[in-house]
Amino acid sequence: MSIQMVDLRGQYLKIKDKIDEAIQQVLDSSAFINGQVVRDFGADLAEYLSVKHVIPCANGTDALQVAFMALGLEQGDEVIVPCFTYVATAEALALLGLKPVLVDVDPQTFLIDPAEIEKNITSKTRAIVPVHLFGQCADMDSIMSIADRYHLFVVEDAAQSIGAVYTRANGDTAYAGCIGDIGTTSFFPSKNLGCYGDGGALFTNDSSLEEKIRMICNHGQKKKYHHSLIGVNSRLDTIQAAVLQVKLKYLDQYSAARNKVADFYDKAFAGDGRFTTPKRMEKSTHVFHQYTLIMNDISRDSLRAHLLENGIPSMVYYPLPLNEQEAYKSVGNFPVTKDLCSRVLSLPMSTELTAEQLDLITETVLNFSE
Repeated sequence: MSIQMVDLRGQYLKIKDKIDEAIQQVLDSSAFINGQVVRDFGADLAEYLSVKHVIPCANGTDALQVAFMALGLEQGDEVIVPCFTYVATAEALALLGLKPVLVDVDPQTFLIDPAEIEKNITSKTRAIVPVHLFGQCADMDSIMSIADRYHLFVVEDAAQSIGAVYTRANGDTAYAGCIGDIGTTSFFPSKNLGCYGDGGALFTNDSSLEEKIRMICNHGQKKKYHHSLIGVNSRLDTIQAAVLQVKLKYLDQYSAARNKVADFYDKAFAGDGRFTTPKRMEKSTHVFHQYTLIMNDISRDSLRAHLLENGIPSMVYYPLPLNEQEAYKSVGNFPVTKDLCSRVLSLPMSTELTAEQLDLITETVLNFSE
């Protein structure tokens, strides 16, 4: 079988009967919008995450936007976000007239640097958005300490890290997205917990925020045709909820499979100075949404071409820093992000990768010569 970055078909075939049955039940019920399955999935995910409230929505970008709306942020307020991230993190802010304040990241973990957060706090700062990039949690103890000190909200972007567990300094544990005021995630098909279309959710332990979030997602109404808040139309499709309810039962199994692949890669590339393998945080488990190498004094483009010639895909997450994107150009110096954008390369990471495929991938990488 050809190697994919993420083998969604192979994953589906293993649970085909359960997925098909769940979808058929929705078709039979004809409850395509706000069906009972949406509520059931939200409750199941809340139980899995040990969080009080999960509010499903249409996609991960909506989840971020709704979070900022629920917190009452106003135009001109500043929100600190990492420069090394997908555009949605800043996009949701810009749509509301908020100002994304970009900060640099740790060169080994790719995660937002708490020291850079504190340097960029001003009188207009209202919130921090730690992005749990590539599958592990940012330094939440430090981030929450900063937030408490400066009275800031924390919105966790857990789109790539669902299932990762963070251990607090006091020994308590919490899942990614369940530590700050609000957590958000995406169920885009390639995510660790992905549906077969678009989908997203918000998490919170604050019941007053939960009520506002639900209202905002539903046109600002609690009672039908009575609109108390300015809202949006953002809901998880019932068929997608049915898919997710099935796949949630396999999430720990998927995480274990991804870690097995990452362990194989780590062992294969250990000692090869041309590559730096991903650093794993001591305080966080890793669910490896991506397995991302850093190139050391070799041509990334040449390696990608070499891989492609041998039938192996690869991806660059991300090729351009946020501050250099046309829509988000800003003044600032982000040396770590700029360097990473020129040197990172992600290899196939899938729950369905076989031993033979992993041998081919690693041997092809190791045999590369310029």
